[in-house]
Amino acid sequence: MSERHIHMAGAVVERHIIRGGEANERDVFEYALLRVVPRAERGECINAGVLLYCRAKAYVGARTHLDEARLLALDPQADVAGIRAALGAVERVCGGGEAAGQAAGEDAGRRFRWLVAPRSTVVRPGPVHTGLTADPAAETERLLDLLVR
Repeated sequence: MSERHIHMAGAVVERHIIRGGEANERDVFEYALLRVVPRAERGECINAGVLLYCRAKAYVGARTHLDEARLLALDPQADVAGIRAALGAVERVCGGGEAAGQAAGEDAGRRFRWLVAPRSTVVRPGPVHTGLTADPAAETERLLDLLVR
């Protein structure tokens, strides 16, 4: 069963409703956008990635996409290489293993919580939101397409 809702922006969103006794193959996930704030004093930002955590699947992942033209429109002096490096570091921490550096030994949940902790850097996380998914990796890609690209 589903309901259709129209958001203020005019987009139609379908929301699935689970009734008691129905099988549900979807798991709860949390996600946050990665935002680039090139000039903190102006408060302007662009979305440059998505972090997603699904406890049931022990999944934490990040997908990034930096639109250089939009970034340079906000700040022509932005350090594009440095921002790309920071976004790459987030992806490596999510991936775990040796590439994650000090976070390599942490479980997926701890890595996600560390990445979404508030910070005042050029690349920073937005608020955490939740949803349901059967495939966290595909959901990460879907959110990147919907909210970043």
